[in-house]
Amino acid sequence: MQAALPPEYIMVFLIFVVGLCVGSFLNVCIFRLPEKRSVATPPSACPKCGHRLKWYENIPLISYIFLHGRCSECGIKISLQYPLVELLTATVAVLLFMKFHLSSQFFIMFALSCCLVVVSFIDLAHRIIPDIISLPGIPAGLLASFFLPGVDWIDSLLGILAGGGILYLVTWGYYLITRKVGMGGGDIKLLAMIGAFLGWQAIPFIIFISAAVGSVTGLIFILISKKGRHYQIPFGPFLALAAEIQILFGDKILELYLGGFSHTT
Repeated sequence: MQAALPPEYIMVFLIFVVGLCVGSFLNVCIFRLPEKRSVATPPSACPKCGHRLKWYENIPLISYIFLHGRCSECGIKISLQYPLVELLTATVAVLLFMKFHLSSQFFIMFALSCCLVVVSFIDLAHRIIPDIISLPGIPAGLLASFFLPGVDWIDSLLGILAGGGILYLVTWGYYLITRKVGMGGGDIKLLAMIGAFLGWQAIPFIIFISAAVGSVTGLIFILISKKGRHYQIPFGPFLALAAEIQILFGDKILELYLGGFSHTT
């Protein structure tokens, strides 16, 4: 007689499935929000032929595999972004569950992570960060601070001021020197939202990691594409990535840093 799966494995599986379903909805947000369309109606359909997807054609990840990445009606290729967002969301959900379990912190950080996924893909495709996500996210993060251990409302408020203020000063300074607009207002509002959820303590790490990864990625992109050094790449995804690293591994990174520092002294 086979032993039953431990309850934690069952929970991980369920969280993964829920994450796939949420990721499917995030895809709708990513494609419709830039066009200011409703994310509730109409039902999902092929962008070319208008074929309304049947329920078995709309199963996250599985439908894409069985349809071989194409519309069943017209055969147009379905963007790889659909399964990628679903898989990414499910993976983040599992990692958050493994760290926070089913706590208020898990649900709040998962909601923030979903927002970060949406703004990242929209920024990559359209070079905009929708205010409909970042602006309501700022007071939402301040409210969430009352339910998050380690982040009180003062930390959250200072996070808003530090996140938005630092990027605003950088953008303003860059404009004074070059007379060119460097960072967009959407990035400023995004980091203010992140600061609202994670507190001012997370801002230096997020700015450092996003700037470092963004610089290396930008240099590689410029060398490969030969666009020239003045070509601008969206910065929102790097802020989102740094914030997610902070959420999932920030405490471990800090422990390693402090441990290494103590050995040197």
